[in-house]
Amino acid sequence: MFRVPLLVALSLLIAFGGGILFTLYALDATAGFGAIRLGAWEAFPLLHTEDADPYAKSHRARAGRLLYGTAEGLVFSAVDDSDGGRLTAGCSYRLTGQTPPARLWTLFAAGDDGKPLTPPAGRPGAINSWTVLRDTDSGFSIGISREPQSGNWLALPLTGDRFRLVLTLLDTPAAGSSGLLDLAMPKLAKIGCGNA
Repeated sequence: MFRVPLLVALSLLIAFGGGILFTLYALDATAGFGAIRLGAWEAFPLLHTEDADPYAKSHRARAGRLLYGTAEGLVFSAVDDSDGGRLTAGCSYRLTGQTPPARLWTLFAAGDDGKPLTPPAGRPGAINSWTVLRDTDSGFSIGISREPQSGNWLALPLTGDRFRLVLTLLDTPAAGSSGLLDLAMPKLAKIGCGNA
């Protein structure tokens, strides 16, 4: 007597539960389609536009991220160094070069979830175009490590291992440009790991 309703309820639970879990997995697996890669850096130019694919829109809505206009901003992230090695907090890195033209840019370290990492108190957790010290050719060199460094330095937290760098270009012609592949991005080189 209860066999048929029980089987129907079990089938619906499996169908809806499996569908919801698969959808959440798909949203976490990608930020959308149409990624461009420039060295170690990756960006999704359509992520913040009306033309974004449904996965990108859902991902952005679920994360509660700020929606930029077409030419307002472009977010690049790097999970690997320029040689293809995964970024780990136990190693030291050097970011050198220049960013594409932008009125303002910001750089910070984030976890795999994209949320900014908190460095120890009194240490710089972010750097931007107004505070960076530049070379005579307008380039810069930023040290990224747990240990303090002279000059420009982005501190990593003392706990945790994997991280990503997030470079946001605000009010940049690159965001609305079709020539994104011609941009020169800063190089990210591994200096060493541990006491080596």
